[in-house]
Amino acid sequence: MRAMKQVALTVLALGVAGLVGCERHSNKEVFYLVSANAALPYWQTAAAGFNRAAGQFKVTAKVVGPENYDPQAELAELQKAVAAKPGGILISVSDASVLQPEIDAAIQAGIPVITIDSDASGSRRLYFIGTNNLEAGRTGGKRLIEKLGGKGNVVFFTLAGQPNVEERLKGFKDVLATRPDIKIVDVVDIKSDASVAYDKAQEFLALTGPKKIDGFICLESAGGKPVSDAIKRANATDRELIAWDANPETLDSIKSGAIDSTIVQKPFTMGYYGLKALDEIFHAPPTQLGKDYGSDPFSPYPVFVDTGTSLVDKDNVDLYIASAAQAK
Repeated sequence: MRAMKQVALTVLALGVAGLVGCERHSNKEVFYLVSANAALPYWQTAAAGFNRAAGQFKVTAKVVGPENYDPQAELAELQKAVAAKPGGILISVSDASVLQPEIDAAIQAGIPVITIDSDASGSRRLYFIGTNNLEAGRTGGKRLIEKLGGKGNVVFFTLAGQPNVEERLKGFKDVLATRPDIKIVDVVDIKSDASVAYDKAQEFLALTGPKKIDGFICLESAGGKPVSDAIKRANATDRELIAWDANPETLDSIKSGAIDSTIVQKPFTMGYYGLKALDEIFHAPPTQLGKDYGSDPFSPYPVFVDTGTSLVDKDNVDLYIASAAQAK
């Protein structure tokens, strides 16, 4: 009997040891999210997804990045992250020409890098998680044509040089090219600065007659609220405004009618899925991290993971507000 008990205890001990040995995760595993503009609600939502996944996996998440649009400051944060030798880095690329060399340096140092929201397609990053921005722009373009009745003057508020925003603008232009009576008067680089968006909107709202601006389109999240404020101050109820992303102020402005609609991305999903992807790569690394997986037909990785977009207007804005509240 004593011998049988000893065997049982030995088997139990081996089983516990096996479970401990097979424990996949540890808080010593560190993953970074390097964002492009940490002060924006958009990036706070992405960070929430990143942290949610880290909590589920019991690994350590670090979210870094400048408080405003500053590619050089983002580069400095990326360099610090690489120097820390983490298990992986998720990054939104504010300027590919600035950040691509350091992304490649991270890969060369054996650190997996995945881009989200804005890509550096020429880099050695493993793949991109985000929005099909070209199609999202086309969706917005179709909405604009519908609201303007196929004619009018429009202006865009953009963020020059950021690849995802440039793709959105191209999507709009593709659709508007079929409507010669809609004229693009200007494309303004607001540099993600709400005050610039507000001031420029006021200037355009002062134009009258044939120069009157009928439609305002904001291609990134910082522009929607200040442009809607300028329109309200001018009492210009005959203008159309299409915004970008689901900032709380943007959704509230849709409810009040100050903004017609917004193109909503899924930053929470980008952050959440991004950490899961880095974790998988960390635990099952490829034999060649620096390989060009984008052109490899037998690659274990996709080139692009589309997290999707939706057009939000008065008909469905309450659903998005409720969903955002539940995600907190």
